[in-house]
Amino acid sequence: MSKTANISINGQSYDLPLVEGSEQEQAIDISKFRGQSGVITIDPGFKNTGSTQSAITFLDGEKGILRYRGYPIEQLAEKSSFLEVSYLLIYGELPSSSELESFASEITTHTMVNEDIRKILDGFPSSAHPMGVLSSLVTAQTAFYPASLDPNRSPDEINIGIIRLLAKMPTFAAWAFKKQKGHPLIYPNNQLDYCSNFLNMMFGLPATQYEADPAVTSALDQLLILHADHEQNCSTSTVRIVGSSQASLYASISAGINALWGPLHGGANQAVIEMLENIKADGGDTKKWMAKAKDKDDPFRLMGFGHRVYKNFDPRARIIKKAADDVLEKLGVVDPILDIAKGLEEEALSDQYFVDRKLYPNVDFYSGIIYRALGIPTDMFTVMFALGRLPGWIAQWKEMRENGEPIGRPRQVYVGETDRNYIDISSR
Repeated sequence: MSKTANISINGQSYDLPLVEGSEQEQAIDISKFRGQSGVITIDPGFKNTGSTQSAITFLDGEKGILRYRGYPIEQLAEKSSFLEVSYLLIYGELPSSSELESFASEITTHTMVNEDIRKILDGFPSSAHPMGVLSSLVTAQTAFYPASLDPNRSPDEINIGIIRLLAKMPTFAAWAFKKQKGHPLIYPNNQLDYCSNFLNMMFGLPATQYEADPAVTSALDQLLILHADHEQNCSTSTVRIVGSSQASLYASISAGINALWGPLHGGANQAVIEMLENIKADGGDTKKWMAKAKDKDDPFRLMGFGHRVYKNFDPRARIIKKAADDVLEKLGVVDPILDIAKGLEEEALSDQYFVDRKLYPNVDFYSGIIYRALGIPTDMFTVMFALGRLPGWIAQWKEMRENGEPIGRPRQVYVGETDRNYIDISSR
């Protein structure tokens, strides 16, 4: 017998179906409620509104659980690779060795970009933010692959677009960095793996081969895995709602990049480093700043601790903390900013105020530390986030299309002026 919820409005009752997910999550299906009652629901920010039923990512913030297609993030970060996780998210299952080899080979085939992309890149000043450059280069792919605009493309045609984007995104990201630096561009080296190739394009020089430290490539691979998807967040929801209009994959992903660019979404790890810089400039007294964080009358907020979704320890933070420690030890980085970060971490983990409120260091805290240790500037942090989130965005776009979901069209409650007559300009 199907379960229902009952809503009563002015004495009139309405039975609405209850939907239950595979993890026993329950939701009230209100899709036909307005037609029955003439009433809509309102939920600013969609904090308690499910926009879709998805089989990609399960997140339980209270219990600190994150799974991709049912696989715990802890197992994937330890045993998998970013390309293997990308395949899992996009196609639904872990690949066999031959499937993964074929997938990686296809991506390698498409890493090069049309040389005219350089002309687009040349049009940006060196002061252009790399996220703006990245979103523009992704959108520009519709010009180089106009068939991508056809909403009735075959699955094979859609798949080649997916492969192209996965292959070219590291090139676009690295070139955005090089543009900002005013350095010569480095082309893809298809003899290298995905992460090593990206690092070579970021830090290599035309006449030399950049040798990435295995600890660095391993940490980067883990970071990309940990950021690969995170359920229906702002940028992912943007990708789905733009894609629901039958916009191309490139246009939809570009929209997601722009949503991620907002400081309330993708800029958290940048905010961590900026906070650490401020503490350093003030003398580096971590105890003073921890006291400020506990003072409810002080506007200072400790960045990189706690999480909007996780009410427990961010499961990704446990994993990346070890990677951060390994990278700092391996590279022998001497940086007072990183010393301050470790001091804050130690104090927060032992301070009862933070422990009681479950304000643990989150993934943004540690990812910012790693990126800084690698020599990546703060305004590139969100680009790195986008590079990791790409397979999740693609998977969400693909799922939305395959499910035949309708175009997104939220409602509103109007609070403006009621009907009034036009006043001639001479009488105003």
